[in-house]
Amino acid sequence: MPSRSAGVIKQDWEPVVMHKAKPKSQDLRDPKAVNHALRSGAPVQTIKKFDAGSNKKATAPVVSARKLEEETEPAALGRISTEVRQAIQKARLEKKMSQTELAKLINEQPKVVQEYENGKAVPNQAILAKMERVLGVKLRGKIGK
Repeated sequence: MPSRSAGVIKQDWEPVVMHKAKPKSQDLRDPKAVNHALRSGAPVQTIKKFDAGSNKKATAPVVSARKLEEETEPAALGRISTEVRQAIQKARLEKKMSQTELAKLINEQPKVVQEYENGKAVPNQAILAKMERVLGVKLRGKIGK
């Protein structure tokens, strides 16, 4: 058995107070905590943030619909002419190439070649130059005629 000291044993009757930790700011914003504070009558502070929840830039210029309508920009972009589409198809078929093979040779997607041959593509001079080089046909002088 352990030995005890022979000193006087006295009790400490001082009250010990335990404090709860302060709630974190994240916990104060929790909807449950806000509702509890409202029910218990505690003061609740609400602050409206300027432009909160919006996807607008503060410095973005405001453009009215009227200004947009008055613009002189063309409504539709130009498409490949029928002469150019037929020239592409004819040259490709003479070289016995598929659209996919032509696309690989010009480093483009097969969809691009298909759009050019269907007349749905907006003319891109770089792509037409690649097609001219591979097919050996003049295409850029025929656009817009």
